[in-house]
Amino acid sequence: MRNQRSFSLEFKRGVVEELLSGESSPAQLCRRHNISSSLLYHWKRQYSRGKFDNEPTEEAALKDRIEKLERLVGRLTLENEFLKRGLKNRLSQFNRNGKSLRGGNNSSPVSGGGVD
Repeated sequence: MRNQRSFSLEFKRGVVEELLSGESSPAQLCRRHNISSSLLYHWKRQYSRGKFDNEPTEEAALKDRIEKLERLVGRLTLENEFLKRGLKNRLSQFNRNGKSLRGGNNSSPVSGGGVD
């Protein structure tokens, strides 16, 4: 089994900066450092997001923000659907027991605002 290589942040940053400066082509860098092109482009993406102790580009910072907001929207959507289903189930359960929501009954599933 092959050992997995580990590269320092300085090395990665140097390789990416050499790529971005145009001094060497991606193929030349991959051959010289014995790395795959997918790894080189992965490092380039990380570099643009500021993962190598460098300033992130504005575009990458905005993409990160969009990804975080999309995850938040997804989580809130799931939570909203869960709560809607729970309320619907509770109301149908309440109606099956023959109780009315309009009566002066204190055992309403929506009364009090507290959690059961």
